[in-house]
Amino acid sequence: MAVTGAGAFEAVVLAAGTGSRFGGGKLLAPHAGGVLLDAALAAAFAAPVGKVIVVTGADGEAVAAAVRASPAVDDRLQLVHAADHAEGMGASLRRAAAELGPGCAGLFVFLGDMPRIPHAVFAPLAEAVRAGAPAAAPVFRGQRGHPALIGAALLPGLATLTGDAGARAVLKDLGDRLALVEAPDDGVLFDVDEPGDLDRIQGR
Repeated sequence: MAVTGAGAFEAVVLAAGTGSRFGGGKLLAPHAGGVLLDAALAAAFAAPVGKVIVVTGADGEAVAAAVRASPAVDDRLQLVHAADHAEGMGASLRRAAAELGPGCAGLFVFLGDMPRIPHAVFAPLAEAVRAGAPAAAPVFRGQRGHPALIGAALLPGLATLTGDAGARAVLKDLGDRLALVEAPDDGVLFDVDEPGDLDRIQGR
């Protein structure tokens, strides 16, 4: 669902990692008739956002080609490359922060290796931030997951992240000011680290 103009949310899909535990090429691994990254892109483009920033890094050209070929992608795509991606997730989030539009109301942070995000969490996350929470995140059985929605007041903090600090570094001091949204399943927790993880969700 596209929402455009000042005060709109935006999304980032972090697709810069090397996938070393997977053996490399993780985001381009075959999945559901396409590649693993397609599922994260589908989630991001289903969120109530005006723009979807995809940050590439390792295997940058191949990942960028896969993004452009994904059936989930529409004209809200902004594809950027983090030249310093080897530093860690902080570099990708800094790169995304540099692309946020004026008046951005918040940023959904998606990880490219999480293929089972339930789309039902997007609306309540957005509602929580619209209602005044500085940020919101889904939880399943008490465990916090993804995507986080980082509100406007916290977005400047993304520009100062270093190393492998992800959205968690921006959220860590919020305490009970972080709005928690119950997720319908464990898709907010599930990521693909090794080939066996992908095998399980493909029923092999």
